[in-house]
Amino acid sequence: MLRSITFVLAAALSALSLGVVLAADSVELVSVWNPVGAEPDGCMPALTGGGGPVKWRNVETDADNQLGLGVAEQSRDATDYRFPLCIVQGQAFGALGNVDVSVRVRPVMGKVDQAGGIAIRLKDPRNYYVVRANALEDNVRLYAVIDGDRRQFAGKSVKVAATQWHTLRLRAVGDRFTVYFDNELLFEATDRRITEPGRVALWTKADSVTEFVDLTIERLP
Repeated sequence: MLRSITFVLAAALSALSLGVVLAADSVELVSVWNPVGAEPDGCMPALTGGGGPVKWRNVETDADNQLGLGVAEQSRDATDYRFPLCIVQGQAFGALGNVDVSVRVRPVMGKVDQAGGIAIRLKDPRNYYVVRANALEDNVRLYAVIDGDRRQFAGKSVKVAATQWHTLRLRAVGDRFTVYFDNELLFEATDRRITEPGRVALWTKADSVTEFVDLTIERLP
């Protein structure tokens, strides 16, 4: 079977009609009729910083040795302060504050960076939180982006192997943030700069080509 990032809301289509996100929802960014090389139809491209237009595309992947579909940003624009986003669409994902988000990432290439991450509480492309893993720096860091200015407030060094699949997870409840990497607790932090709910997005940096699969989103009380 083809693997995809699936919008299969675990509880039912009726939950979608009510705008309710139920536990451990897999999020479809690539529908089965959307071909490789096309723009994902489950998320909207956006950009923090400079450089040219972003280029999110559907890609073939081989996670767990299964041929499937994922997404990647392929512009390869080397502008350093450049953060392409793919903002998850749908009424159910429009206002998430306390949230648990997980995604699998594979850094494939990039000379300036080889990074991939998760943005949450996204108000617009200039205001959100983001956790990202970087294969060139071998670390995972947590930032607040305020009016387009990225400010780190936590992080930890850890091996992030290029061309390998990794699981990145961010859990946010109020001002408390918990980051997991490859299914292990990596660090915890607190921050109060963004309190309003917002959207979830995939995130990359500069010329990173990073593949994403298995995005899940859970609304927390």
